[in-house]
Amino acid sequence: MEPMKIYANQLRIHIINMLAAAGSGHPGGALSAADLLIYLYFKEMKIDSEDKDNPDRDRFILSKGHAAPVLYGTLAMKGFFNTSELTNLRKLGSFLQGHPDMLKVPGVEMSTGSLGQGFSASVGVALGGKIDEKSYRIYTLLGDGELQEGIVWEAAMAASHYKLDNLVAIIDNNGLQIDGTNDEVMKVNPLKEKWESFGWNVIEIDGHCFTEIERSFKQAKEVKGRPTAIIAKTSKGKGVSFMENQVGWHGVAPSEVERAKAIEELERNIR
Repeated sequence: MEPMKIYANQLRIHIINMLAAAGSGHPGGALSAADLLIYLYFKEMKIDSEDKDNPDRDRFILSKGHAAPVLYGTLAMKGFFNTSELTNLRKLGSFLQGHPDMLKVPGVEMSTGSLGQGFSASVGVALGGKIDEKSYRIYTLLGDGELQEGIVWEAAMAASHYKLDNLVAIIDNNGLQIDGTNDEVMKVNPLKEKWESFGWNVIEIDGHCFTEIERSFKQAKEVKGRPTAIIAKTSKGKGVSFMENQVGWHGVAPSEVERAKAIEELERNIR
């Protein structure tokens, strides 16, 4: 798993640098999801940047679209476009806007931003795969604060009804959102019981442990007749000491001094 840790640290460096260059964006929820996306794109998904339109490819949809830097960084590292493009995040004329655009960004499967809509679209893609008798799988990442949206539970109910065992929802369970903790804003716990009551297979893991991430995806593949929710416990701002578990870093870009300090920490981890 060592290469995965190195890739994840490199992704976090890309996230910090692109947000500092943009002067805006969402570092906390991008950093918390880095390990999950690295494993998906480099170990789990059947996907190839040289054959990105292959109809049998696995699909990933970032439902919490405001965490776009973690997806952009991963796609660039996977070869969908040059990493030099990352510092154009949120700049006028760049294809890397604040939320993913499927018509402009190579490798983005669905335009997302309005919370809950990416997940409901994922259910539709999974249902389409079933109807077409395809073997590809659909992975979607939601924020835990996103679970406060009613559309999430309508889609969860439909996924269970249609027995979409080709669908895996990953919950980035860092416990924080823009205005405070989830429990303070709108309590979403108990997550495991809620997903199970909607007919889903549920797996709880440490979202920064690659061994547990690997195990969860293997288990999900073995489940037939119902979708799987992986509740991944994570730390918002993971990897940067002064950002970790801090509500204030939900949607604030680092200054140059903060960028330099963060990069120093992250580079120390991959020496």
